[in-house]
Amino acid sequence: MDAAGPWTGRRFTVTQRATLKTDRYLVTETAPDGSEGRVLAYAELKRFSLREELTFFADASRSQVAFTVRERTLLDPGEGFDVVDADGKPVGAFHERFFTSLVRSTWVLEQPGAPDAVGRERNRFVAVLRRTWDWLPLELVPFAWPYHFDFGSEGKPVMTVDKKIGLRDRYLVEVTAPDLDLRLAVAQAVALDTFQGR
Repeated sequence: MDAAGPWTGRRFTVTQRATLKTDRYLVTETAPDGSEGRVLAYAELKRFSLREELTFFADASRSQVAFTVRERTLLDPGEGFDVVDADGKPVGAFHERFFTSLVRSTWVLEQPGAPDAVGRERNRFVAVLRRTWDWLPLELVPFAWPYHFDFGSEGKPVMTVDKKIGLRDRYLVEVTAPDLDLRLAVAQAVALDTFQGR
């Protein structure tokens, strides 16, 4: 998959499908009416591994790697994650701003040759509510309330990630910056679900 890959649009849906040993994600096209179209990518994160690594596949058999997200270091998770293509060439990176994220989650999206994009939770009240929920002994009950992230760079919108209400984690992603690599956008959207707060 190259920067555009098989995708013709700039809107897609990411749905989590958790299993006992892995977190799996399905990435689909999103039509103008909001309906889901063809499958674009599959992702799988193995649990209980020393170094976080999330592999995106281009096919349902998971035989063709599209790109991979890798934790930069074991010593400091705040170092962030690198996104590389199937040949190991860099696509971009992202990391969470720890102190800012104590109140409202904030991420920095880095793409070679482009200024950094900063994304943060849109609603402060929901951000605080989500953190409070994480402290409660409700591990088997997911936080079902929707929340939203807005990414921007130099005063211009880059992309949005909107979590839909419901027990299943489902995100609508819209990329507004024409030069943003969609692989990086997908990786960041999934990270908002699986790497947040780690």
